[in-house]
Amino acid sequence: MNTKINTDYWDQRRGKITSSKGGWKIGQGVFNHGYSMMDDFVGKTSYMQVVMLNATGRLPERNLADWMEAFFICLSWPDPRIWCNQIGALNGETHTSATAATSAGLLAMDSRAYGARTLIDGVNVIQKALEQSKQGVLVEEIVKSAGQLVGAKPTITGYARPIAKGDERVGAMEKVTEQLSFDIGEHLKLAYEIENYLSKNFNESMNINGYVSAFLSDQGFTAEEVYRMNATLVASGVTACYVDTREKVPNSFLPLRCDDIVYEGKSVRVVPEKC
Repeated sequence: MNTKINTDYWDQRRGKITSSKGGWKIGQGVFNHGYSMMDDFVGKTSYMQVVMLNATGRLPERNLADWMEAFFICLSWPDPRIWCNQIGALNGETHTSATAATSAGLLAMDSRAYGARTLIDGVNVIQKALEQSKQGVLVEEIVKSAGQLVGAKPTITGYARPIAKGDERVGAMEKVTEQLSFDIGEHLKLAYEIENYLSKNFNESMNINGYVSAFLSDQGFTAEEVYRMNATLVASGVTACYVDTREKVPNSFLPLRCDDIVYEGKSVRVVPEKC
């Protein structure tokens, strides 16, 4: 039996590009989420406000956008040892375009293990933790349910660092939070309580992921919105590392000699001559 598929939805859009966000109306202006970009934004709002609008559909207050800009500065260092920056540096070695180098570095950041995507886990952890806390669950139990034990220590997204101890970026952002007159919200308050517990029992502290995840949760953002807002988080640092190696002697970034490589395969073999 043949079943006719209703294709009206697609037929109405055939050969057309539609947008629920905005676009250019010839003779009228350029519109974005109901705002006129030339009249409402240019010279009146910050670029970061527009970035956050495009990621969430909501135009934030200037002080929140300034807070986000400070966070971007915290995460965009010109250090070629950082994984995504190494991608930019290697692109500089091969003289690709700056756009290709920076885009490749951003793709390297898009990982469940590090970079902006880990903020999804960070936000989910603190928002679930607050739900548990409101139900009367103690911090000790929240920590046990949020993390896995590695050795004798729990590993929770937003706490501890794999190499260094402490996180200088948290202190820097705490100053920004105070300067911009933000209150300590319920997520951040709980994040500090978790940090105090981890500090006393495991000598570990909150990292920048934990601080930012809690702060932005207090501003009403979802995990996916936080991730989208930070999609270009490390771009500037990647570009800097690209420029650095591009301006140096070719093939001078992390050069290797043949004897730097430890070969563990088959030993040298002789091909027998034909009889």
